[in-house]
Amino acid sequence: MNEAISEPEVLVRVEGAVGRLTLNRPRALHALTTDMCRTMAEALLAWREAVDLRIVMIDHAGERGFCAGGDVRRAVQDGQAAREFFHAEYRLNELLFRYPKSVVTLMDGVTMGGGVGISRPARFRVATERTVFAMPEASIGLFPDVGGGWYLSRMPGHLGLWLALTGAHLRAADCKLVGVATHFVESACLPELKAAIVAEPAALECLLAEFVVDPGRPSLAVHQDEIEGIFSMASVEAIFEALAAAGTDWAREQLAMLRANSPQTLKVAFRQLQLGRKARSFGENMVMEYRVATRLAQCHDFREGVRALLVDKDKAPRWDPPALDGVTKALLDEIFAPLPSAEEWTPLP
Repeated sequence: MNEAISEPEVLVRVEGAVGRLTLNRPRALHALTTDMCRTMAEALLAWREAVDLRIVMIDHAGERGFCAGGDVRRAVQDGQAAREFFHAEYRLNELLFRYPKSVVTLMDGVTMGGGVGISRPARFRVATERTVFAMPEASIGLFPDVGGGWYLSRMPGHLGLWLALTGAHLRAADCKLVGVATHFVESACLPELKAAIVAEPAALECLLAEFVVDPGRPSLAVHQDEIEGIFSMASVEAIFEALAAAGTDWAREQLAMLRANSPQTLKVAFRQLQLGRKARSFGENMVMEYRVATRLAQCHDFREGVRALLVDKDKAPRWDPPALDGVTKALLDEIFAPLPSAEEWTPLP
């Protein structure tokens, strides 16, 4: 039976003083749809003023990961549907960012793209040994959205730019290092932790401290100096040159990752983080990201990236422009330009 018919894609309920949002599309790694974003936003709005509700907990059903991102295969088929999805998703992201109640997100498994957008705004972000964090949108011709301009640009040094351009994967200890996660708990203990939070919501911080364990040494620490030295360059082209000149195995791996990604996306992400760093509010950042998303959703590279990586799976995208020098300042200016006033993104009340 089709899972969308048999069960809701988001399980919404209240248990004691805890509002529960459980992603429920396990076959799709809980990839977000427009309806899922709207369902979660409606619940959050309903709970916002509820005096007897103290905490919101976001998790997922099954064992296959927290959230693999947005359902881009749906979005790529219809430009209007893509705009509606991004508008609803970004409203959810922004609502979570300024939500007045404590939100705890359990990032057990794959946490990518849209999954980052609903986990990173939470005050308490729990990783496990199964957590895999990434913003891999450059590999499908999109860009690290859902607040990436705000969050990635505020990571230590230039780690955020490195993540945005390469789409590198982080495990739990690295998630703690860069601020993606606030706590590390073993996955086997999550059922007990959830039950304890429902039973004693007022003791949330104490409970997390009780369940937390050491995630080990972050592997990323070994390369922090290299990342800082290379990804602090003033342009994407300069980063390519610095990696090529470095001559290390690590640098060659990063260069290969960059070369596989959309040149247009690389330059978009570079400018996005520059503007996101200067944004006066998270909402201002989301206005910028929505402008970019509506343009890129209609571009060749998004369709081609989804085809190459998710549909045909030949992993041989034909990007257009095919090289960095084809991504001109004029093209970037068009992508980042304001939309007509009636089409601009707006937050929820």
